[in-house]
Amino acid sequence: MIERYTRPEIAKIWQDENRFQKMLDVEILATEAFTAHGMVPSEALEVIKKKAKFNVERINEIEAKTNHDVVAFIKNLSENIGEEAKYLHFGLTSSDILDTALSVQMAEAMDILIEGTKNLMEALKQKAIEYKDTPMIGRSHGVHAEPTSFGLKMALFYKEAERGLKRLEAAKEVISAGKISGSVGTFANVDPFVEEYVCEKLGLKPAGVSSQVLQRDRHAEYLNAIALVGATLEKLAVEVRGLQKTEIGEVQEYFASGQTGSSSMPHKKNPIICERVTGLARVLRGNAMAAIENVALWHERDISHSSVERIIVPDSTILLDYMLDKMTTLVEKLVVNKEKMLKNIGATRGLIYSQHLMLGLIRKGATRMEAYDIIQTISLDVYDKHGNFKDFSFKNKDVNKYMTEQEIEECFDLKYHLRHIDTVFKNIGL
Repeated sequence: MIERYTRPEIAKIWQDENRFQKMLDVEILATEAFTAHGMVPSEALEVIKKKAKFNVERINEIEAKTNHDVVAFIKNLSENIGEEAKYLHFGLTSSDILDTALSVQMAEAMDILIEGTKNLMEALKQKAIEYKDTPMIGRSHGVHAEPTSFGLKMALFYKEAERGLKRLEAAKEVISAGKISGSVGTFANVDPFVEEYVCEKLGLKPAGVSSQVLQRDRHAEYLNAIALVGATLEKLAVEVRGLQKTEIGEVQEYFASGQTGSSSMPHKKNPIICERVTGLARVLRGNAMAAIENVALWHERDISHSSVERIIVPDSTILLDYMLDKMTTLVEKLVVNKEKMLKNIGATRGLIYSQHLMLGLIRKGATRMEAYDIIQTISLDVYDKHGNFKDFSFKNKDVNKYMTEQEIEECFDLKYHLRHIDTVFKNIGL
């Protein structure tokens, strides 16, 4: 079983205790930078670092009166620090602290999501390799098309997850930025050195230019990357749901001992994880749209984004972590019915070989339109008369005019359709 992260770990990132600790980290680092510039006495810095403690309950109590979370936070710190607290938050504005701390939290959460995506990729890779040569019917418009392999289907999802991984990594890079530029972003009361110092210590990049807030296109990119990975998980879930239909029966979610599928029908084994993930992906997309709406703020700032982000950022990261965990387990334990896959290949009585036979006619001298018409006529007869496409092809005078029985027979070779699977796997590094 692949080792992976669990929801409580990512949830801790968004708890008040951690949020205020990140804010305190920013405050102290900024004070260190001011001390280095001779604007804060070193003795005061030592007192601040020693005594700067916060209590979440006390902050909430103060905020109930001030209606301002950062002011409540600073007041609580000041109660514990004493006179030297006058040097805390020196020249800064609330968003210097909030936005920079939020970037750290979002980067930490993204590390977990990146790890979870790698776990999913490993599970998909293992399934792809295991079932590389397992034939199944490919479907277009939900209708039987031509043979493929289940391993190729899993390889497709593996590469899509890999692209999702790159998007998450890029989103982490974009969000790993901080701003300590003061009111409206002019650095009027805080030297640019402070922003550089704080960001370097926190593993962030200085925003360089900002208004009073970090620009929200960064957060929108982050949440859209999450939503895209969620869409891939939904796509995988929908595929499993489709293949689990009773009349198809090619794969099935693992059904544990003692699990119940229905309160009224004891026989039911339902794809509940896939349906859950399908629903949650919709939430991620809604949150991503809300993040896009946050990009346009009034002038140098407003706080219309703030209330939204307190919901969508924690929720989206926690949701995706949960979805990745569930889908990784689902892939690992997926029940694959190779026999039913092979049986379903024959469900159309050979019609899936129509293109190969058509191309055989063309190679033997028929025009494309002539060959298409010949094969379509035979195919419609198979539908109408419930016959076998291969038998009807052997008996068709138009086919016999161009092809020998041996040449016709060769067009019904299942292995023909899978002959380049190894090449595909080699091309994608599997």
